[in-house]
Amino acid sequence: QVQLVESGGGLVQAGGSLRLSCAASGRTFSTYSMGWFRQVSGKEREFVAAITWSAGTTVYGDFVEGRFTISRDSAKNTVYLQMNSLKPEDTAVYYCAARRGGSSWSQYDYDNWGQGTQVTVSS
Repeated sequence: QVQLVESGGGLVQAGGSLRLSCAASGRTFSTYSMGWFRQVSGKEREFVAAITWSAGTTVYGDFVEGRFTISRDSAKNTVYLQMNSLKPEDTAVYYCAARRGGSSWSQYDYDNWGQGTQVTVSS
């Protein structure tokens, strides 16, 4: 059974940086893609970024505009989301997700989810 555990969230001032981590366990992830989504209370989950585990191919949501970088460390079975130039509108709960196969923008294509980590950006 796939388990995903996020960490690294917190409170940061606008313009600051955070690095989120997602520790994955439960199987071999070479055929998986990993995604980051975010959600504000009362709104749909929004796609942030995704990466294929084997090739490291990345894709980002339109709003990222070069501020975020997704990466993975295969030796540690961990996926990261480096977030720079944070804005108050980036405030949300950030979720890590996993799916077999290629990356997807749709939350409905992901089968496994972490518990989420809160990111708060103050103005």
